[in-house]
Parts: sequence; C-alpha cells; structure tokens
Amino acid sequence: MKTMNLRTFRGWAFRMRGGIWTVLALLLLCLGNGGSGWIVPGIFLVVLGQGIRFWAAGTIEGYRSENVNANALVTWGPYGIVRNPLYLGNGLIGLGWSLMAGPLAVLLFLFAFFLLYCLLIIPYEESFLEEQFGQKYIDYRKSTPRLFPFRFPGRNRLQGPFQKSRLWKSERHSLYVTALGTVLFLLKSLEVF
Repeated sequence: MKTMNLRTFRGWAFRMRGGIWTVLALLLLCLGNGGSGWIVPGIFLVVLGQGIRFWAAGTIEGYRSENVNANALVTWGPYGIVRNPLYLGNGLIGLGWSLMAGPLAVLLFLFAFFLLYCLLIIPYEESFLEEQFGQKYIDYRKSTPRLFPFRFPGRNRLQGPFQKSRLWKSERHSLYVTALGTVLFLLKSLEVF
C-alpha cells in the first residue's frame, strides 16, 4: 500500500477544495441554531468576501483548475494587499455563514478554515509559486502578508490590469454557490427549516 506524504496530501486537498468547501458549508448549515445567529453582520461579511473574490478574479487568470498554475506572478490589486485574496474572500463568506448559523458553527469554521487553507492548500500553492518564480516570489512573499492585511500597501501596489470580462467566466459558479448558501443560511437563521 502506497503511503501519502504531506505534499501529496496537500495536492489532494487543493484538487478537492471545492468539494471540501461544500461539505463544510453543509455541516455548518446543519449545526445552525435557528434564531441564534447574527444575520446582518453575516450578510455583510458574505458580500465583502464575494466582492474581494470579484476583485481578485478580474486580476488573475486561469485560477479555476485542479492543478496549480501561473504564467505570471500577480502582485497588484488585491494581490498587493495579501497573497491569497481569493481565499480571504472564501474565509469572509464562510465566517459570514457561520455567524448566521451560531457560535458552534463559528468555532468549527475557524478550525476547518485554518486546517484546510493555512496548513494544506496555501502552502501547496506557495511551494509551486516559489519553484515557478524563484527569487521574485520570495521577495513578494516577504513584502506581502499571506492572508490577513496587517498593513495597507502603497497605491502603486493596487494598480494593475483588471479584466471585467473574466468575472462572468470565472466567478459565476462561485456567485451562484454564495447566493444559494446565503439564502439557505438565512432561512435556517430565520427558523424557516
């Protein structure tokens, strides 16, 4: 029997990230206590998270894949603030849903997000980017936080190409999932089911 090393496991988590995200969302929904959630702050975080995802999707090309790929190192726009704005957006969406579901869901989400993204997926992507771009990526990594924007970069780090045409092509699936998930969490929070 072949054993799975950490890099292989991280690669598997990267490829399965959509399915894992769906299972996590359903688990959070099941844990939800009707009437115990914070609806307005939750919806605010969901909208903010999806907005960040839109900004990032219009800045980067070809991120929807089962394999990590990058033809260019993007360091502007949201990537000038954090190295992983798509995952920051996911985190805000998941935290928003969790707030609507209640305190137990928040704890589970924070633990699962840390495990999935901080320990598995992001290190997997970062090892690829370091191999692909070498010192250029190492310098970018030193100057830009991984996931949480502890400082705001200069204006020049925010400016760069943005293509609205990529949004519908690359983000419509995420938008549908976010909208459906938000409706379900809202209905659960309002004790409809």
